Amino acid sequence: MKQSAGILAYKFIDKTVFFFLVHPGGPFWKNKDLESWSIPKGEFDDDEDPLDAAIREFKEETGFEVDGDFIKLEYVKLKSGKVVHAWAVEFEIDETLLKSNDFVMEWPPKSGKLSNFPEVDRGEWFQTHDALKKINPAQADFIVQMISKISASL
Repeated sequence: MKQSAGILAYKFIDKTVFFFLVHPGGPFWKNKDLESWSIPKGEFDDDEDPLDAAIREFKEETGFEVDGDFIKLEYVKLKSGKVVHAWAVEFEIDETLLKSNDFVMEWPPKSGKLSNFPEVDRGEWFQTHDALKKINPAQADFIVQMISKISASL
């Protein structure tokens, strides 16, 4: 079973919560917006600690070393069967400084030409309403879980 781990960063501005999401890079995602964004995440092996993997993937996809008091969220299972583990953390990021790792793929298809693309082409902060529209529907539960935890602590 494939597994991914990621980090849902959030912050407050005047008592309003904002969530940090990333947009996947590459030609397939270029013109997609709604339901296309994600938490920074990536696959890990069974012998790797999921939180360590989430922190590593956050750095690979954003260029930022995330730290703080991580809040474990309930995992989600994608249609593909992949399980995504996530942690939330209150963390400030200047999205204009985002620097993602690249990946290589043949583009255009069947051209024999290899091109480099960033894993993530941009990151943005969204209020809850917009974040729920932007995020891949399978991951929306991470935002719902955090809203519930934030509400319970008020």
